[in-house]
Parts: sequence; structure tokens; C-alpha cells
Amino acid sequence: MFKHFVALQWKAFFRSSSLGKSLGLKILMGFLAIYFSLVFLSLGIGLYPLLKELFPNVAPINMVNNFLIIWFAMELIVRFMLQTLPVISIKPLLSLPIKKVKVVNYVLAKSLFSFFNFLPLLVIIPFGIITWYKGEFSAFSVLGWTVSVYVIDLCVNYANFILKKKFVDNLKALLPYVVMVLALVGLDYYEVFSVSDSFGRIFDEILLSPWLAIIPIILLVALFMWNQKTLLSKFYLDGSLKGKVEEANTRDFEWVRKFGDIAPFLQLDLKLIWRNKRPKTTIFISLLIMGYGMIFYPQEVYATMPAFYVFIGIFMTGIFMINFGQFIPAWDASYYSMMMSQNIPLKKYLASKAGLMTFSILVLTILTTPYVYFGWEILLINIACAVYNIGVNVPVLLYAGSFNRKRIDLEKSPFMNYQGTGATQWIISLPLMLIPILLFWLLYKFVSFPAAVGILFLCGTIGILIRESLLNGIEQAYKRSKYAMINGFKQTGE
Repeated sequence: MFKHFVALQWKAFFRSSSLGKSLGLKILMGFLAIYFSLVFLSLGIGLYPLLKELFPNVAPINMVNNFLIIWFAMELIVRFMLQTLPVISIKPLLSLPIKKVKVVNYVLAKSLFSFFNFLPLLVIIPFGIITWYKGEFSAFSVLGWTVSVYVIDLCVNYANFILKKKFVDNLKALLPYVVMVLALVGLDYYEVFSVSDSFGRIFDEILLSPWLAIIPIILLVALFMWNQKTLLSKFYLDGSLKGKVEEANTRDFEWVRKFGDIAPFLQLDLKLIWRNKRPKTTIFISLLIMGYGMIFYPQEVYATMPAFYVFIGIFMTGIFMINFGQFIPAWDASYYSMMMSQNIPLKKYLASKAGLMTFSILVLTILTTPYVYFGWEILLINIACAVYNIGVNVPVLLYAGSFNRKRIDLEKSPFMNYQGTGATQWIISLPLMLIPILLFWLLYKFVSFPAAVGILFLCGTIGILIRESLLNGIEQAYKRSKYAMINGFKQTGE
């Protein structure tokens, strides 16, 4: 039965109307897969000698055990953000004499062949072989440890199933669990209770008693059965026909009327963001990215590379601008043709988009000002990046929107969702980040820090002063692409 399901999926892929895009994406992902495979294999080969050099008095495998919980936690986060769950269309199968449990088992088994499950083997197996070769532990002990680590990794795979089913549509419900995890991290950091050491001792015990590897296997079976039960409970046609019952949303954002001619467009944008999953998620992502600086600012290694702070500044103050702006006007794809048939001033429409992105930059800049704790230079760079975003990157994103031809579904999750993504989105990301970094680096390297900050201020200020002229040019670009965009937004295939 499994080979029939594989054949059906194969035919669905090659008979898809979006085969060209899917095939191109697969080729790109293939190159990325080769790159990450080499990186992980290098880590697996080099990890033992590296740990032996850094911690000569501790067995490398015992040191790895202390960091395994961090590995699994980070992997769960990456899987939740990036891994797409395997799917199969069940409607054609419901009328056939096929047991539901076989279809569910196929979906769950298919997830085991995910690239995310392949990468850890490139680290675990070489590291285990080297550990056994060095004679620190017997082959049976290393085998039990290897099986245990990889099985826990597969448990993370099925735990991701549960998390995505429960929380992907309601990220706010995940907050209590995030707070709990942060509390455990805080206890570990301040040495009140070491979660990593306690978790590491479990794998130390497995090295001494390899038969304990049966415990992770039991956990894996339990998670498999949990997912199996969950999917079987939703395996019926009525589940896909039942409409969502939602509370009526009457928020009208009347307060935006004070913004004059662009108020109607601004009001529509705010309603679109508030009432739809994908644009609303851009708000939560923007708030989350504000903590991005905490990863780099405390690190002394970056203090000698202020040009890198420009990347962080552009990213933090402009994350909403980037996430929202790169899909203008695809957000309005469902009614774009109607809007273009009305006597609506296109320039006002573009000005409202620019106004919304500018407002987001100002808010995010204010919220990131506490980073002044790490130095006045960082605050100056962030403000300069904000001005650059407003004056330069906002018009660049608006102009790039005239090349958008792909509609997007507002109710789909944005995680690992390439709907609406075309060559424009990939190309435009380069000048948004690279040009300000290059300008800053050149002035910082050959002139001074004030000159480097000043060039970002100057470029942004010029862009703000000539905003009207830029909008006129962008308006003409949209008019030239009007019918191509309308035709593209009518296509429902991804």
C-alpha cells in the first residue's frame, strides 16, 4: 500500500500546474541540502578533537551529553519554524476500500525521511565511530548512545507534529510554555538548577548501561501512537467541510481618518492585518525580532565590526517593513482588479503603504532604544538605519512591488510558506541589506565612524525629501505593470 501512496504523490508533483516553480524550488533546496550536509559532516568529524583540545580532562562524549538538551531544544524551534509536515489528499481515498490507519501510518512514516532527520546522523555517526576508535567506551556502549540520541531526535520530529497541530494557528497560546522554558534557562544560567547537567547524566548512564536505550524507543512509539490517534480523529470528510465559527470583528480603526487622503487605504491595510493570519503574524515576528540584538550586542567579537551592527539595525527597525513591503500589492490580490477598475488615485494607495511602513519603523526604533545600554554607538547606528529604511528602503520595496505577479492566501501560515514568493523577493533582499552595510563599511574604514553614520542619515534624509518625486516614478511603474499584475493575481495556483 505504501508504494501506491508514493506513486500517487509522485504523479501529483509532476502533474501539478505549478511544476516549474516547484521543480525550481526543489533544485534550490537541493543545493542548500548539499551545503548543510557538508557542514554537519565536518562538525561530526571535527567535534571529537575540538572537545579534546578544549576539555582535555573530560571525555568528549560526556561533554556532548551536557549540551544535548540545548541541541534538541534548538532543533525543535528550527523544525517548528521551517519544517513542513507531510500531507496527503484524503478526499479521493475516503471512497476507496483503504483502511484509515494505513493512510495515517504512511503520513507519519513519510516524515521519518525528512532532511531534518538525516542531518543529525552526519554528526552522531562520525562522532560515535571516533569515540569508539579512541577506546574510551566499548562498541556496545557507543551503539546504545548513538541509538538513544538519534531516537530522541526522531521524538523531536513527532513532538513537532503535536506542536504544529496545536499552536501554529494560535501562537499566543504558546507563550506560557515559552515563559516556562525561559525560566528553566534562567535557573540553569544562574546555577540554581542545571537542567543541562541533569539531562546529560541520563545519557552518561546510557553509556554505562546501553540496554537503557530501550527507554527512548518506548517514548518514540508513544509519540507515534499519540500522533496516530490525533490524525485518525480528524480523518473524515465532514472535518474539511465544517466552517470556522469566529466572533465577528467590528474593529474599524476610525482614528486613522486624521491622516487625510490616505486614510481609507490605511484603514483597509490595518483591517487586513488585524483580521488575517499571515499579515497578523508579521506583527508577532517583528516583536520577536526585537530581541535579535541580545544575541550579538553582548558578544565582544562584534564590537570590532560595527558594520555588522548596521545589518542588525536595518533588520530590527525594518523587519515589519521587509515582511510586509515585499508582498505589496499581493496582500490586496483578491480585490486588486476591482480596485484598479475604480477611480482610485494610485499614488494615494502607494503613499498609504509607505506611511504604514514608516510608522512601523518609528515604533520599532523606539522599542529598540534600550539597546543604548550596550553603547551610544549602537543607538546612533540603529537611528541611522531607521532613517535609511524610511528614506531609501521603503521606496525600493514599493518599486519592487510593481514586479509582483503572485497572489497570496491571507489565511495561510507564513512559516516555510513560499506562496506569493517569486524572483522579486529573492533579488530585492540583497540591496536592502548589502548597500547600507557597504556604504557604512567604506566610510568607517577610510574616514571615520561619524562619517559612516552620517552617510546613512544623509541617504535616508534625501530619500525623505524627494519622497513625492519617488512616488510619482513608482506610480508610473505600477501603471505600466497594471494588467500583468491583474492577470497574475487571478491565478490561484501557487
